[in-house]
Amino acid sequence: MSTVIEQSVEARLVAAAPRMPNIPATLHYDGADPFAVRMTFPAPATLEGVDVCWTFARDLLAAGMEAPEGDGDVRVRPYGYGRTVMEFHAPEGTAVIHVRSGELRRFLEATSELVPTGLEHLHLDLDHDLAELMRDA
Repeated sequence: MSTVIEQSVEARLVAAAPRMPNIPATLHYDGADPFAVRMTFPAPATLEGVDVCWTFARDLLAAGMEAPEGDGDVRVRPYGYGRTVMEFHAPEGTAVIHVRSGELRRFLEATSELVPTGLEHLHLDLDHDLAELMRDA
């Protein structure tokens, strides 16, 4: 059984222009890092022209679909019926996107089947992680 889940989603970039462009993104979850979710935007969709990957808590994504969540670089909140707003804050500026809530729910359900919410700690290999930290010490 694979311990990695990847799901493509369509994000709508919120911009000052009247028409918001759609950009592809990929949600990624690895059971070996059970608390985290990654969202990657391909090079053509970024200002820098390189892939950009944001890592944030799976709990942040789940909670943000119900009510505004996040105080740091990634913030999530519901938006009307069927949409979720995600904000990505960086020194260069802020990107705001809309994603279909159904796509996010489907992704979260798949991650919960792999690693049930609340049982993430059972999927950590703390001995391995500690050995990695100590290896360079």
